[in-house]
Amino acid sequence: MHSSHYDMIIVGQGICGTVLSSSLILQGQKVLVIDDGSNKAASKIASGVINPVTGRRIVKTWQIDDVMPAAVRIYQALEKKLGTSIVKQCNIVNFHASEQMQQAFADRIAEDPTYLSTPPLSNTISAAFDAPFGHTVIDPCWLIDVENLLHHWRQYLIEKNALLQDIFDFKKLDSKADQIVYGNYSANKIIFCEGAKGEVNPYFKQLPFAPNKGEALLVNIKDLDNRYIYKKALSIVPWKDSIFWVGSNYEWNHHNDEPSLAFKEKTIAALNEWLKLPYQVEDHIAAIRPANMQRRPFVGMHPTYTNMGIFNGMGTKGCSLAPYFAEQMTGHILHQAPIDNEATIDRFHILA
Repeated sequence: MHSSHYDMIIVGQGICGTVLSSSLILQGQKVLVIDDGSNKAASKIASGVINPVTGRRIVKTWQIDDVMPAAVRIYQALEKKLGTSIVKQCNIVNFHASEQMQQAFADRIAEDPTYLSTPPLSNTISAAFDAPFGHTVIDPCWLIDVENLLHHWRQYLIEKNALLQDIFDFKKLDSKADQIVYGNYSANKIIFCEGAKGEVNPYFKQLPFAPNKGEALLVNIKDLDNRYIYKKALSIVPWKDSIFWVGSNYEWNHHNDEPSLAFKEKTIAALNEWLKLPYQVEDHIAAIRPANMQRRPFVGMHPTYTNMGIFNGMGTKGCSLAPYFAEQMTGHILHQAPIDNEATIDRFHILA
């Protein structure tokens, strides 16, 4: 007889594991989250930005008209539940890097001004940057305090005896016809929210993961207005007080998850060319993102091991995508509701 039985075991407490476990608990499910508390998880160093437009063509981010309202609603509900600040509107001041990009934004606004405008900037912001090609403001954008969310949700799980702080060991896992057994615990289902570790998950390793390394500098810029995000090739994102997150890159051929001198030097050079204010680099952080070449999530249950599922592959957009698809995954698990065709793992052929 196992010491504890749960409806769901969730492996991982990054942004995916956090919002999925929250969604399941909200629906009355008894959940156990297994997480080792590693500081190297990508969620721990994510900027937390929800940006509704993307790319050199300045197009709407995939499904943003549905994804962004859902994310804001869910984060605001978690704020109320946890009694802490998690989400705030923080618009992007996008400085154009060239005349071509300035014209591209102008053309886009003329075609469809949704999320885009060119209001005058305050004298303080204008004086802080070298921006000869003007700017466009992206509105609304949202900023998620991911570190605060993960910390307070972890405390909530501890208080509810719903957290097992441990490195997940597949040798302890036994999938039976009617239940999952993991050591002294059993559950009806197990959902893997492992981030980059999903690439080596023996049940889902056939999914086309393409992890990439992202890096950022934490920079003290005391005189910069922290009510906005600033973007020009790299992003300057409010982190805490006068500390800003500055990044990021996409290193596909990475050999480790350690910060690189090349990134630091390149980022400092870009800052020196763009930012007029004095600053001090306080830290340099890096992690491996659970990305894939399709840039679409991995959501659903295994076709053979039907009590095993995955909720992963969000890449750089975990803060925006995870809440929306957590509700879809919850509906699918509990009521067989459909998952978006571009997100379901049914689009792949997964062997037993």
